[in-house]
Amino acid sequence: MPRALGDLEDAVMTRVWEWNRPVTVREVLEDLQKERSIAYTTVMTVLDNLHQKGWVRREAEGRAYRYEAVSTRAAYSAALMNEAWSASDNPAAALVAFFGMMSPEQRQALWDAVRMVQSDLPREPAAPAAPAEGTGRAEEPAPPEGTREGTREEIPEERGGEAAEGAGGEPGANPADKGR
Repeated sequence: MPRALGDLEDAVMTRVWEWNRPVTVREVLEDLQKERSIAYTTVMTVLDNLHQKGWVRREAEGRAYRYEAVSTRAAYSAALMNEAWSASDNPAAALVAFFGMMSPEQRQALWDAVRMVQSDLPREPAAPAAPAEGTGRAEEPAPPEGTREGTREEIPEERGGEAAEGAGGEPGANPADKGR
């Protein structure tokens, strides 16, 4: 599991991730020097350390190296969140507290991510339907309770004309339905 990057490591990796291409020490140095006074050898050491830690791969180009990110910033962030969540003695309470700290935009992004993951999950095979009484034909299975006909989209509870948003914006109420 990755440890959080230090401030300078994060500043260097931010550039590597944003540029999304192999970079040289000189390129990173020149960009960092817009914000702070820093030596070439410091940036070279940081990139070498990031290589040894497995954050970047490098390829020789003449007498220098070009460095490229091994994974994305999103994967790094996800690994840090998973580490923090896994370390909790009460993961459910940790998630509720985390959701409560989120802005409406973050909760919407979470909701969108949950829907993407759910759509990737294999559906459980439906049990064969019994023939409808007197017809000899199978009835269409009813959609799961609390969902819209023909979809797995949840029907939000109504509260004063607005869609209910679960405690802390929990998945289960769709914030996108607000104000419809």
